Amino acid sequence: MGLGFTLDTPYRVSPYGISSVISLVDDGLMEKMRRYFSEQLNLPYEPISHKETDYRAARITAYLNLMDEMVREKFQALKDSIHSHRTEFEKYIALLPDVSELKKRFEDFIIQNSSSQALYEWAERNLSAGSIDVNIMTKLDRDIHVGDEKLPVEFNDAHAALRGFAQSKLNSSLVLSAGMNPRLYNYLENFEDFYPTEEGHLKKMIILKVSDFRSANIQGKYLAKKGIWVSEYRIESGLNCGGHAFATDGHLMGPILQEFKEKRELLIAETFDVLTAALKRKELPCPASPLPVKITAQGGVGTASEHNFLMDFYELDSIGWGSPFLLVPEAVSLDEPTRELLCRAKESDLYLSGISPLGVPFNSVRNNSKDIEKQALIDAGKPGSHCPKKYACIISEFGVDGICSASRQYQRLKIQELDTLELSPEKRQKEFDKIVEKACICLGLGTSMLIEHNIDTRQEGNGVSVCPGPNLAYFDKTVSLQEMVDHIYGRTNIISRTDRPHLFIKELELYINYLNAHIEDTEKPMTEKQVKHFENFRENLLSGVEYYKNLYADANLFAKENLSLIRQKLDQLSGSLAVIPIH
Repeated sequence: MGLGFTLDTPYRVSPYGISSVISLVDDGLMEKMRRYFSEQLNLPYEPISHKETDYRAARITAYLNLMDEMVREKFQALKDSIHSHRTEFEKYIALLPDVSELKKRFEDFIIQNSSSQALYEWAERNLSAGSIDVNIMTKLDRDIHVGDEKLPVEFNDAHAALRGFAQSKLNSSLVLSAGMNPRLYNYLENFEDFYPTEEGHLKKMIILKVSDFRSANIQGKYLAKKGIWVSEYRIESGLNCGGHAFATDGHLMGPILQEFKEKRELLIAETFDVLTAALKRKELPCPASPLPVKITAQGGVGTASEHNFLMDFYELDSIGWGSPFLLVPEAVSLDEPTRELLCRAKESDLYLSGISPLGVPFNSVRNNSKDIEKQALIDAGKPGSHCPKKYACIISEFGVDGICSASRQYQRLKIQELDTLELSPEKRQKEFDKIVEKACICLGLGTSMLIEHNIDTRQEGNGVSVCPGPNLAYFDKTVSLQEMVDHIYGRTNIISRTDRPHLFIKELELYINYLNAHIEDTEKPMTEKQVKHFENFRENLLSGVEYYKNLYADANLFAKENLSLIRQKLDQLSGSLAVIPIH
């Protein structure tokens, strides 16, 4: 959800029991928003200067503590509303799924107890605010220099962000995404909040965003050897998701979820054995039984039937919804022109781009204002962005301190280097386009927060990057939080199109397109290694197709789906896979 879209989402939705995730990339944006909210709420504010030694961690801690305080006060006001208009309390109850045990308990209680005081006491015992979780993208762990001196590793960007969360008052979860960073994982050992009590309580929990079972198994046991328990494995579709896309080698979501279902108990038991040995070695409290573990999934879910199918068939604990909430002004911060752009976007407008300076495919939408700004600079002969934040300065090609591939400095140097090569006009243009395609998403993904709150953007500019998943093509209007939640739980339908493919079929199509594009971009003739890689990729996809053919044969699982159309599409995609030329 970008750097800024959900920066204040906890304040918007946590009082209603909805959990959300804050990105910890941009401490500068957090500092600006801390000042803004402090002024709005008449709270004391002491600026944290970038000249302070540990300013990044301190800013993150201060912002998270402020958000925690804001949510607590708003949640208390919600409960207090029971004594007056009850509107906010009733909204909390209305947002719950109809099958919720809490909702059933409320309905039973209200029959016998109608007084405000009795209801307030019930709310005090039963209601809770949503969790204020945070995310660290492990790849963004830039070394920090002061002058010519390289600071110790704990001052690296991801390390400082981890420290900022660990030192906060939050009792919530840290989502680690973008793969394994051993140095960062080792650093977790320094903070007692991540260790369990003898009763199995964790003040701060770990959520791993993973692409397959093998990754979950390796990372979970690695952390367990440190005495750190993973409380949730969050499985994300490789391509049918928002933001950066970490494609698998053709392993599809259905078979991946099946493996988690079959091996869940084994994963928990083996990881707990490793954890127990580590805690005893460290002479720390050791729970008598495995701590709770959630297996969850996200990426491309768009209907209540898909949501319920994943929950029931794969025995998941919850389903994540991301991109559709970009169209919910109550939930996320997004400027109106960008939100309108997303409402109009069709499949061809939502594409997997190469704009990210991290070198990872990045989901984007055509004609966003940041790309328009970028193209204007290219047309003026001044490609690249100024680089005030430097979070993606991870390339050491042209300097000790690192440089960002979206920066004006880097692109100028790369174009100069390109001009020394004897390339055909066509080849030069192709290489030139690759260089200037990179965009400053450090700025673009946070600017909408400033625009919405009328905060000065002279440093950042007004260009907004946005990173919706392909599934957003089927959502075409702004909706309220209640409408979106009602859609998720099947109480209403906000999708007007009738041609939306099932999420597994959509992901399969995306993978076939991805494979074709990579084969086309590979220089010919291919090496033996490249041929083997592509053949293995295709075989994995074909294996996934067979899994789906067997899955979709069970009509009882898909009562609300057009199974004949799904099966026809599977046959078509299987045929197109078989004839992809790999040579």
